[in-house]
Amino acid sequence: MVGLTASDVPPTMAVKIFSAGVAACVADVITFPLDTAKVRLQIQGECQTTRAVRYKVVLGTITTLAKTEGPGKLYSGLPAGLQRQISFASLRIGLCDTVQEFFTTGKETASSLGSKVSAGLTTGGVAVFTGQPTEVVKVRLQAQSHLHGPKPRYTGTYNAYRIIATTEGLTGLWKGTTPNLTRNVIINCTELVTYDLMKAALVKNKLLADDVPCHFVSAVIAGFCTTVLSSPVDVVKTRFVNSPPSVPNCAMTMLTKEGPSAFFKGFVPSFWRLGSWNVIMFVCFEQLKRELMKSRQTVDCAT
Repeated sequence: MVGLTASDVPPTMAVKIFSAGVAACVADVITFPLDTAKVRLQIQGECQTTRAVRYKVVLGTITTLAKTEGPGKLYSGLPAGLQRQISFASLRIGLCDTVQEFFTTGKETASSLGSKVSAGLTTGGVAVFTGQPTEVVKVRLQAQSHLHGPKPRYTGTYNAYRIIATTEGLTGLWKGTTPNLTRNVIINCTELVTYDLMKAALVKNKLLADDVPCHFVSAVIAGFCTTVLSSPVDVVKTRFVNSPPSVPNCAMTMLTKEGPSAFFKGFVPSFWRLGSWNVIMFVCFEQLKRELMKSRQTVDCAT
């Protein structure tokens, strides 16, 4: 990441990957109910039945889920979510600076917009291909409700992996890779580039020091920009992963039956979730990698 002060020791790649994975898991545990609410709002309208529960606004969805299906339902799919963050965040955030340096030409600096976007595209794409099965399982578990039938499709995370692999083939675990790749490329480029640029601007103009307040403001702005750009493809991705039609048919059905606003279903919980996730993740990430490097310096001095 950019904006480190001269007194800070640049973190190693291992420190970045470890810090990104831990910080992302902490953020996921705290914000997971918002993610579940987002998924339920996004799939609302997919199946219209008289028994269907209607969700309204973020807190209403969370309250309704807790009352009708139990508080534990808010964390359904969390193990898959944590597995997803370990693979996604470690690759797309931990490796981003290293890949950015690779794309830097002799005339560019590592902080140039072109190298940042190229790094975001690369790490986002690699993260999707390696972590797509965890995304499929997470969404399926978040979307399934015992209110729509006597028996749920999946009883748990590893049961979902097994059933999807046996009934849909291994390709079933990579279902929705195309829309998820599009979504993650948008998120990766927007989130990381916006965060880096905002943090650099705040520090360079001496509006804020490179510390928690600066990281907080940068993360919130990055979260909002990312939500605006990624919301339509995120809704299509969620619908597609949870249902049988192809991506174009899924998008066209949404447009004709529910109107353009369907592509922004769950926008508020998406921003709440992505904004708060960004704040927690980036603040933890920045602080953790600094503390790890300080500890390393202390050990090196002692030896």
